[in-house]
Amino acid sequence: MKLAEIVQYLSLEVCSAADRLDREVTGGYASDLLSYVMAKSKEGDIWLTVQGHPNIVAVASLVGLAGIIVTEGAKPDPVTIEKANQEGIPILTTALTTYEAAGRLWELGVQ
Repeated sequence: MKLAEIVQYLSLEVCSAADRLDREVTGGYASDLLSYVMAKSKEGDIWLTVQGHPNIVAVASLVGLAGIIVTEGAKPDPVTIEKANQEGIPILTTALTTYEAAGRLWELGVQ
């Protein structure tokens, strides 16, 4: 499934790398512990977190994640958005809880 389809289905706000929404999403991972994301997520996953600091971009780039969904109405810092644009990492936001967003992704077939 393409990231653009997820953006549309979940009505996500695109904060960075809008030109990279053609990425294929092959799975998902939800965690706020960066060390867990680095150890357990897989290339092509969409990552759900409430964090908005620049380190999320470094982790997403290191793992090769398709993008990041910042949940619960949290907003990424301006420095984070700038770094994400430089790295080509889509950051998306939603008011949905992490649990709700994960459930909707599961319904879409992102598992």
